[in-house]
Amino acid sequence: MTWDALRQSCLACSRCPLAGTRHHVVFGVGPEDAEVLFVGEGPGQQEDLQGEPFVGPAGQLLDEMLSIIGLGRHNCYITNIVKCRPPGNRDPQESEQDACIPFLRRQTKLLRPKIIVCLGRIAAKRLIDPDFKITRDHGQWVEKGGIWFTALYHPSALLRDMTKRPDTFRDLKKLQAKVLEAAANPHRYDIP
Repeated sequence: MTWDALRQSCLACSRCPLAGTRHHVVFGVGPEDAEVLFVGEGPGQQEDLQGEPFVGPAGQLLDEMLSIIGLGRHNCYITNIVKCRPPGNRDPQESEQDACIPFLRRQTKLLRPKIIVCLGRIAAKRLIDPDFKITRDHGQWVEKGGIWFTALYHPSALLRDMTKRPDTFRDLKKLQAKVLEAAANPHRYDIP
């Protein structure tokens, strides 16, 4: 399947009730050959209105976090587990995740990333380990199928709780080191 065919299929999706309440499908953004993939849980209000992931306050913080280590929307791909906004920004239900996960799997097959960074516990539980605890396991690396996985606190959690920011800075520095180690072409990153 091509990127365009996958995008069109996702835009037409009605596999779960979230399709009936969305303004826009939030497919993903970034270069289609990115080696680093960021995966959040689902779109929020601003993302639903604009059709792009991480564009609200949490997205602004994510952009700032990534710029510290030379990453951004120009050299990473950013998406979510579910592509439609759960009402009231609640956690996506397991049935909604199950309906949407084939799109993420296809995005991952097309990208062939070297690194997947889960943003928050929902993505980490789905992609790394069902028993994942973000407060215990953030910043740790797991290799699965030739891809390196880690998880950071979700940027919205960092907006609510500033005490998590020092841990996140350390996790970002570990991510920076892993990108340099794993990247086929480290020159595509503006690593300071």
